[in-house]
Amino acid sequence: ICTGGAVAALLIINGMPVAVAMVAAFCAGALAGLVTAVLHTRMGIPPILAGILTQLALYSINLRIMGKSMLAVSVDKFDLLVSVRNQTSSCLVALVFVAAIIAALYWFFGTELGSAIRATGNNSNMARAQGINTKKMQVLAIVISNGIVGLCGGLLAQYQGNADINMGRGAIVIGLAAIVIGQVVFARVKNFAWRIAGTVFGAIAYYIVLTVVIWAGLSTHDLKLFSAIIVAIFLSIPHLKEKHMSKKKGGKKNA
Repeated sequence: ICTGGAVAALLIINGMPVAVAMVAAFCAGALAGLVTAVLHTRMGIPPILAGILTQLALYSINLRIMGKSMLAVSVDKFDLLVSVRNQTSSCLVALVFVAAIIAALYWFFGTELGSAIRATGNNSNMARAQGINTKKMQVLAIVISNGIVGLCGGLLAQYQGNADINMGRGAIVIGLAAIVIGQVVFARVKNFAWRIAGTVFGAIAYYIVLTVVIWAGLSTHDLKLFSAIIVAIFLSIPHLKEKHMSKKKGGKKNA
């Protein structure tokens, strides 16, 4: 996120069109994803550790890109896509971006290449038995996903009016919460497009819960604690539900 935001902010400040800056943010994120993918698939480093190593290295790279800890991108000086000063317009732009990304992913994962990536994610051993180069699919999936993250970083930098070296902290928890909440809520939905949209719904639901916590008068210092609790609850729901169903089936058999 920070890398995408830093690249986008730097290019916008230097007079590049916002569209070009957003494309560059996507490419920067994709390149960072490629590093993570190579560390995992070619060097045998576990996926989580590979991501941590890339994130650690990016801190220094982001500082070199920006030249300092923060780059200001004022909506008064530049024609930005979104801004915290105009919530209505920003929400509409975000909605367009979300719809475009969902449509693009829905189309891509319906192609032969996209189906190979999905097969690798579902069962890599079976995908390998079908002649799919699973390592190549893993690399491609990580590159695409990190490219989208970089794109979001570019959008976030414009929205908040600056690219900050601390951008993206806690994003892993938010992303995990979004995916888990979306999977729980849309567990019975078979349509792939709606399942992708479920992640967006999960992110919104996550922030709604946090907003309610703040409205309840609880300290903002406890937000991290409540974030962990929210994620833990939704992570445990599928397991508890399965456990309950197993007991229910066992009771019927005994009867």
